[in-house]
Amino acid sequence: MPPILHLAIPVHDLAASKAFYVDVLGCGLGRERAEFVDVWFYGMQVTLHARPAQVLPREQQGVRHFGVTLDGPELAALVERLRAHDVEWVDELTTELAGTPREQTKAKLRDPSGNVIEIKTYPDPETALGPA
Repeated sequence: MPPILHLAIPVHDLAASKAFYVDVLGCGLGRERAEFVDVWFYGMQVTLHARPAQVLPREQQGVRHFGVTLDGPELAALVERLRAHDVEWVDELTTELAGTPREQTKAKLRDPSGNVIEIKTYPDPETALGPA
């Protein structure tokens, strides 16, 4: 069996979080229980746990986030999908180091509980993610 990455995150409202990940982000739906819902986020099993007391206030989140790196057309399609919904952008789509081997285009948004998700693309991932 190939490895499956897994991430568990606390959420305020399980129904709102499920709707966001499935209907807005386009994640596949996995297991559902009264206390959690699994969604498939680009091959990673993300478990949304109904644990409002464990959701960090935004000012305490620091750099905590998770995300996905897509190819350019997939990122463009996802951004278009997200712009059709009322999402909270933390950082709008920008391109850094344009025209260099380390170029990257990325954006960050929040789910309904404030968990930050980064979406990005690299024209040349091997070079961009390799040693400097």
